[in-house]
Amino acid sequence: MTAADSPELALFASTTAAFLQKEAPLARVRELHAAGRSFDPTWWRRAAQLGWTALLVPEELGGGSVSGNGVTDLAMVAEQLGKTVAPGPLYPVSVVLTALAECADAQAHAAAIESLISGAVVASWAVCEPGRGWAPLQPTVTATRADFEARGAAGGYQLDGVKDRVEAGAQSALLLVVARCGDEVRQFLVPTDAAGVRVEPQQSVDLVKQYARVRFDGVVVDASAAVGSAAETAALIDRQSQIAQVLQCAEVVGVLQTVFDFTVQWALDRHTFGRPLASYQALKHNFADMKLWLEACRATTAAAVADVAARAPGAGLSASIAKSYVGEMAGRIVQCCVQMHGGIGVTWEHDLHLYLRRVTLYRSLFGTPEEHNLRVYAAENAGRYAK
Repeated sequence: MTAADSPELALFASTTAAFLQKEAPLARVRELHAAGRSFDPTWWRRAAQLGWTALLVPEELGGGSVSGNGVTDLAMVAEQLGKTVAPGPLYPVSVVLTALAECADAQAHAAAIESLISGAVVASWAVCEPGRGWAPLQPTVTATRADFEARGAAGGYQLDGVKDRVEAGAQSALLLVVARCGDEVRQFLVPTDAAGVRVEPQQSVDLVKQYARVRFDGVVVDASAAVGSAAETAALIDRQSQIAQVLQCAEVVGVLQTVFDFTVQWALDRHTFGRPLASYQALKHNFADMKLWLEACRATTAAAVADVAARAPGAGLSASIAKSYVGEMAGRIVQCCVQMHGGIGVTWEHDLHLYLRRVTLYRSLFGTPEEHNLRVYAAENAGRYAK
């Protein structure tokens, strides 16, 4: 999503691509799946050393970007991840770092930020709930104010409820939990080894993206666990949602470009009746359609990344437009590529299915296309009636 318009950015892009091709090829993804693993912690620490985890954190907190805008740089990394459907907790860690670095009391969380940037610790965003769609500002998990003087603390909170679809939940040391505190929505940084926290693995359609259901049964945290004030939490969650959505769309663009490219090559190499498959008019029309959809996915994602990076007033709407369009068209494009491959395309041995699983998973995370269609419709109606 980011044009390599400087030597520094070009080096960062090439280093990222080379690292992923060497350390996280498709063969490695299959190996991790066979072993029942999500990602190698040592690999993640090396990825962090490349600067991935520091891009959304200001320099005064130990971070820094390459181009001057961490969102666009991170979108470029996400697009590269899509080319090999790489593992790793890039999105949950990035979202948690966004909240910690952008809240008013960021310095209070300096130790957690440092550990996340180094890759020594993994954290995830506990925002989704069982049986509910994308409603980050309507949690059912509760945070009750309580007095814990007996524990040597002036006060704190007790968390109760259930979150699910928590990425890398079993591999995370910290969870950023969205909860309702009276009439307010708050976020709390909760250690996964705290008393009352129970992490249960959930089945995932993806080979290496693992998720968990997390139960909070009377989990007690100090007041210092709150991330941001009550007044700023809604804006923080909106910002976190936008970043998660555009990074996901950027990765899907990387998936689509890769799948499209090797499908075109397959059609050029494969011959039938003495002619390349790509020479048949019906296939040419399909390729033209897929190319149009792919470039539309790239354009809507690039526009959303630019708006989120610039903190534009319509950034949330742009992210919803991208999530709606990319989520809807990605599966259609990959399914067309499966059909183009014929019989080999429907076998498990073909790498197409690794990509198909990733886009199928992402279609339902951080809001389905249908949910974002409704958001776009509501925004358009609100604008029309305001006039």
